Amino acid sequence: MKFLTFSHNGMDKIGVMLPEGILDLSAAGGEMPRTMLELIDGGEAALALVKRAAEQKSAAHVLPVASVKILAPIPRPRKNIFCVGKNYVDHVAEMSGNLPPHPVVFSKPPTTVIGPDAEIDSHPTVTGELDYEGELAVIIGKRAKSVKKEDAFDYVFGYTILNDVTARDKQSLHGQWLLGKSFDTFCPMGPIIVHKDEMPTPHDLDLSTRVNGEVRQSVNTSLMIFDIATMIATITQGTTLEPGDIIATGTPSGVGKGMKPPRFMKAGDVVEVEIKGIGVLRNPIA
Repeated sequence: MKFLTFSHNGMDKIGVMLPEGILDLSAAGGEMPRTMLELIDGGEAALALVKRAAEQKSAAHVLPVASVKILAPIPRPRKNIFCVGKNYVDHVAEMSGNLPPHPVVFSKPPTTVIGPDAEIDSHPTVTGELDYEGELAVIIGKRAKSVKKEDAFDYVFGYTILNDVTARDKQSLHGQWLLGKSFDTFCPMGPIIVHKDEMPTPHDLDLSTRVNGEVRQSVNTSLMIFDIATMIATITQGTTLEPGDIIATGTPSGVGKGMKPPRFMKAGDVVEVEIKGIGVLRNPIA
């Protein structure tokens, strides 16, 4: 199934993306989860309830996509997003770095999150080096601690698209990545979460990033240095992951900072990240 959070008639809701439109779960009756976090928290029982509603849907409960505003799938994560850096060889090379022996993990706070078509604030008085990083994101489905690699996918709920927007000058100035990655609006996500059952091969997905229609990044997720199982196993060695936690899996080469000369985003630009099977995450720059 494909899940999304949307706004309709002034109310935020969750639904299932169907070929004919969006199934409004709030109209489906029963003890339906009201938010994406409630759905994930509910585990297999909640999934079964939603699946039954999708199978028994009434046409009156299916909304045209054009009639709603799609939001970030998890508009307000419970805690910081876990991000993995330096996870594609060519991106490490374009940034003149060394290949990491272990996953490099940093975070972005919940206040960075915005949805599809929401404006990314260019913060022109604070940064002159606004950059994009298209990534596959993993949504955790249940509490995970000390997870073995071979069991890692048991803890995955699904996958979405994330743009790890970055102020490169601030990233360099402070000598660490948190501030340069954490400006308000610097984490567009969406448009949907694809449940893991519909995406059994997350390491064989085509990912591309476009700025004003020009392809800047193009890669297959099979080229990650550290795979998803390694990320989950590494993070959970000493940190508990909880339902709804998000892991951004790293960006490929083609970022603006890596070009000669660098090509940063500015107000008026439009950035799009596309992953086959998930869709397109589009955001204008303000």
